[in-house]
Amino acid sequence: MEITATLWSPPVPADRIVVVHDGPDYQRYGAIVAFSEQVIKAGHVRPYHLALISSDDRLEDYSANPVYARALAEKFLPELFERLGTDKPVLGVGASLGALAMLHAQRRHPARFAGLLLQSGSFFQPRFDRQESGFARWLRIVRFTGRVIRSTGGPGVPIALTCGTVEENLANNRDMAAVLAGQGYAVEFAEVRGGHDWESWRAAFDPHFTDLLKKVFR
Repeated sequence: MEITATLWSPPVPADRIVVVHDGPDYQRYGAIVAFSEQVIKAGHVRPYHLALISSDDRLEDYSANPVYARALAEKFLPELFERLGTDKPVLGVGASLGALAMLHAQRRHPARFAGLLLQSGSFFQPRFDRQESGFARWLRIVRFTGRVIRSTGGPGVPIALTCGTVEENLANNRDMAAVLAGQGYAVEFAEVRGGHDWESWRAAFDPHFTDLLKKVFR
């Protein structure tokens, strides 16, 4: 499996990397490059590179797919480290299924990740999300989510979860935040105004993404 990404680097040396699922959309609708330029230029966070990942089949790749997670951790990231001259664990970012996939990759390959920003994650559970049961990869997602919930511990890292107050994913995000906090993750969970959309995700960058960057990239 080939994973492709567009890279952005700051105009100063950097040895940290933020890896973003649905990267082109995070740039097109979330202006993540402009946000990064701003917080780096202001000195709020250490400089970092952005790897904006594209997917030709996000419904398959981002639905707790072990083949995708392995390709990300064992092929894409080592190649990225070689290109950028650093092998420090990355901060992963994703929204909706992209958030689910980033948590899934971190659970399977924890050494690769230093932190996670998960926005409106699709952490489907039968008791909350039966309306999603027609999705082709429903069973794969609920099985993964169930394994996380039943686990007695996890490879904890700093993590920020944001979710809109009027979206269907709010209940499963509240539950996942509590589960991960109980497993040793340093969790910040924020319920933000809005729904399952780019406007809400972009509005949550500050302070939640900013604070996470400060925590992870000390």
